[in-house]
Amino acid sequence: MPEWSYSFKPANEGLSAKAMMWDVPVHPKVMVEVARAIKGMKLSDAEEYLRRVIELKEPVPYRSASKKIPHKRGLADRWGIPMGKYPVKAARYMLKLLENVSNNAENKNLDVDNLYVVHVGVYKGITLKRVYPRAFGRADIIRKVHSHVEVIVEERGGS
Repeated sequence: MPEWSYSFKPANEGLSAKAMMWDVPVHPKVMVEVARAIKGMKLSDAEEYLRRVIELKEPVPYRSASKKIPHKRGLADRWGIPMGKYPVKAARYMLKLLENVSNNAENKNLDVDNLYVVHVGVYKGITLKRVYPRAFGRADIIRKVHSHVEVIVEERGGS
């Protein structure tokens, strides 16, 4: 049986909470963009931001996978990058993970109002391969890449 651990160790284990989700059916490229957007945010602000992404009210900036991505109004003012999308599926899974880490923090008797996202790790998961028949006896391979995501939040002084 394989062993796993978190890739980030918080400074104070007593003031932090962790959560991990394996085999999320979203490509790691998309999850990385969502993770970059919420890293460093307050936990409540990150949850609100992801709800606005799901409602198609606020886009997520695309930094690395940004070729042929349309520009969105107001994105450059806030993030400094004009390219963005609304990754609804990735935002739903990330929101579920943030709610999970919030419940873990409540279980550890941490103040949920002062939690900040200090680490979001996204890693390539398993790839499912399927064969799609084409014309003239040929076939294409469809690859469905999954992601592993981990989130660590830390309690900071009230501000």
